[in-house]
Amino acid sequence: MAVRLIILQFPFFYGEVYYFGSMKQAWYNRKWIIILFHAAAWITLYSLPFLLKPSSYDKNSHDQHENHHWVLYGITCTLWTASFYLNAYALIRRFMNKKRYLQFILLQVAAFIVMVMVSWSYFQLFGEPREHNIRMDILVNIFPFLFMLACSIAYQNIEEKIVTDRLVKEKENENLKTELSFLRSQVSPHFMFNVLNNMVALARKRSEQLEPSLIKLSSLMRYMLYEANEDKVPLEKEIEYLQSYIDLQQQRFGSKVTVNVLLDVADNDCEIEPMLLIPFVENAFKHGTGLVEDAFITIELNVRNNLLQFTVRNKYNNVPNEVKDKTSGIGLVNVKRRLNLLYGNHHTLLITTHSDFFVVSLQLNLH
Repeated sequence: MAVRLIILQFPFFYGEVYYFGSMKQAWYNRKWIIILFHAAAWITLYSLPFLLKPSSYDKNSHDQHENHHWVLYGITCTLWTASFYLNAYALIRRFMNKKRYLQFILLQVAAFIVMVMVSWSYFQLFGEPREHNIRMDILVNIFPFLFMLACSIAYQNIEEKIVTDRLVKEKENENLKTELSFLRSQVSPHFMFNVLNNMVALARKRSEQLEPSLIKLSSLMRYMLYEANEDKVPLEKEIEYLQSYIDLQQQRFGSKVTVNVLLDVADNDCEIEPMLLIPFVENAFKHGTGLVEDAFITIELNVRNNLLQFTVRNKYNNVPNEVKDKTSGIGLVNVKRRLNLLYGNHHTLLITTHSDFFVVSLQLNLH
């Protein structure tokens, strides 16, 4: 039964681009790039009257007041741009988003009246003598004004949506990291409990293996306390950790349990999440020993072309009324959850039972 989950990659277009466990600002979100984008958009928009001017237009035939029209056009463009940013970064947030619609509408009417009065005043001072037609000024300014208002509202809504999505993804990432840390910490005490029991058994027997076992335990604790805090560790470190654990268990059970181990790693530059494989081995020693007759455990690990094949097989006591301890199964539940969160559809986990055998088979893409 393969377990699948969405790949944990989160690239988004907003003020800053966040990745799992890290934060990085994309080049297109730098302030000077954004300013250039805005400037290019405004220049393109306001250049349309010049670009769409008929080719048959004779610049020498225009009247003496033509220059005043272009000056007024520059002034109104400035006012339109100012109204866009004023709405997008101030008025919409302060009034419209707080449902103060009446105040917002009154401010827009006032802004439009200012634009009309600027147009009227300019023609009175610099334009050709003509009877003032306020209706014409309104018609000339109303459509650009409404266009800028609609653009500012759309721009603000999109920006707020982007910021909201960013905060949601940040929260999801933080929750995910917290959950992974919690799952990893749940595995560690369970493992330490079993290892300390091994040490107690060796001490009672006054075994000569106690000292080398303590040295191995020390190295295991160093790995768990320091290297296991990393997101990933070299695969060889995880295998050393795994081998030390197996050695400690073999010292504990001796000839009572037959353990066959085959670790074949062709790729030495692979990395893996720490303490990801140990729960399967721990589960095999936990349920494949004790009342099990002719107990034996087989552990095989093979790595080729960044593809890890890991199989743990143990004989177990298939008795329905068998009493299990309260922590039974906790390790496997956690490691399934970690695999789902970390590898998604880049892993396949099969857990099967055949007669008196319990088999765990994991295929993991380490690339």
